[in-house]
Amino acid sequence: MRGTLIFSGTSCPSLTKKICENLGMAPAEAELTQFSNGETSVRILTSVREKDVFVVQSGSPKINDTIMELLIMISACKGGSASKITAVLPYFPYSRQSKKKSHRGAITARMLANLLGVAGVKHVVTVDLHASQMQGFFKCPVDNLHAEPLIARWIRHNVPDWKEAVVVSKNAGGTKRVTSLADALKLNFGMVTTDKKRGPNMTASMIMNHLDGIERQPVLDPISNQVRTTSTETQNGSSEATNAQPQDSRTVADDQGSPRPVVNGTRSRSASNPKPIPTRSQTTLSQSSVIDEVDEETEGDGLEYNDQRAHEVIHGRLVEGHIVPDDFVSPAESVAGTEIPDEDPMVMSHASSFFAPQSHALGGSGDAAASSDEEEEILKPKVEHMITLVGDVKGRSVFIVDDMIDKPGSWIAAAETVAKRGSAKKVYCIATHGVFGGDCLEQMQACECIDTIVVTNSYPIPEEKARRASKLVVLDLSFLLAEAIRRNHYGESMSPLFQHVLDS
Repeated sequence: MRGTLIFSGTSCPSLTKKICENLGMAPAEAELTQFSNGETSVRILTSVREKDVFVVQSGSPKINDTIMELLIMISACKGGSASKITAVLPYFPYSRQSKKKSHRGAITARMLANLLGVAGVKHVVTVDLHASQMQGFFKCPVDNLHAEPLIARWIRHNVPDWKEAVVVSKNAGGTKRVTSLADALKLNFGMVTTDKKRGPNMTASMIMNHLDGIERQPVLDPISNQVRTTSTETQNGSSEATNAQPQDSRTVADDQGSPRPVVNGTRSRSASNPKPIPTRSQTTLSQSSVIDEVDEETEGDGLEYNDQRAHEVIHGRLVEGHIVPDDFVSPAESVAGTEIPDEDPMVMSHASSFFAPQSHALGGSGDAAASSDEEEEILKPKVEHMITLVGDVKGRSVFIVDDMIDKPGSWIAAAETVAKRGSAKKVYCIATHGVFGGDCLEQMQACECIDTIVVTNSYPIPEEKARRASKLVVLDLSFLLAEAIRRNHYGESMSPLFQHVLDS
């Protein structure tokens, strides 16, 4: 590649070296130092006049120093009369701040895009932006490469039963990434959602009772043909059925919202084809014959209804970021010392307010909170959350997928949910960028529900930390970035880099 120079920043020298080896060239020489007060100094040691220059710099723990170093290197190459300057950013800094999170917040990603343009960038190459809409922040072309083909290839070669696996999103905002990988591998997908607005006095049983109406519900007596209210649980805690109502009878709503009786798990005929139900005066028909007659009518329609919860939706209790058994005493209850009785009218009011949207004094939506695709907030102690798994993962391998791993809370909670509540066989946590802030990698390594952690080398991981993590697998992006640089230099199409190549 004549007329091409590739410079490396201090954040990813090993990745840049691999890229240059794949291209059959050596990194260009540059001197990067800092003054005693922390100012960055850059000196280019080779001629860049009329050269096609690529500057490889990724995010790092010293993110602000990394950005200033990148901007100064670009400005130095521009001052050296380079014909074209391309910034190669495997992990784009500040990509999570691509929108306002409050009324007085800043869109920092857009500001960084403007700074790159002012410094002299003519092209940007990056991998898996947190939000693909960020490409609109730039006034120059952006190649947003995907690590999905590389991840899919690793799955096909290293997971024995991958064809029976399920791809799971750990939040609602990541479903687009999950469905894309699931479509590429032709797998089923699921989702894990965590409710963060749950009150401290709400338990899982209270919410389920409020949703299902188990405590008190109107039922239709098949003998008297009258709607009345029955209680499945008496005040002393013993369960007993009413004299006139079968134990499995209840009322549900049909497609038009009209109440219909359900007897022994089946629904009676709709109003469009009514058939009179025997009343109490018709003493010739016993209660059992009436039930048998209703069952015969519904068999012809092929409709079977029951009050059982769908098997694909599983609820769990999350306390301090971990799944707990259903009989676990919540922190709020242990502090109070007593539990709130189920018949307390305040329970229903709390449950109703739990599902009602929050109002604001001056209207509008209030402060724009972080959406579900953002990294999870720290799970507060003494606050119980409800976590829901949508999808059947029993006895299967599960791929929990997102764009980056920064904090361990949501990953551990999702892994424990699919393993303990969903009975998954193995759990793989897969992401493009392994940021691993704080002790994230150590906590995920210690989690018994996580079997493998898969990331790429887009973000530098300290060698000591990587050696201590036996579950960590790092995929190499150097071939993808090297091919992107080569195609960019020769003006070739980037489309083949987004395609999945099926290996034999």
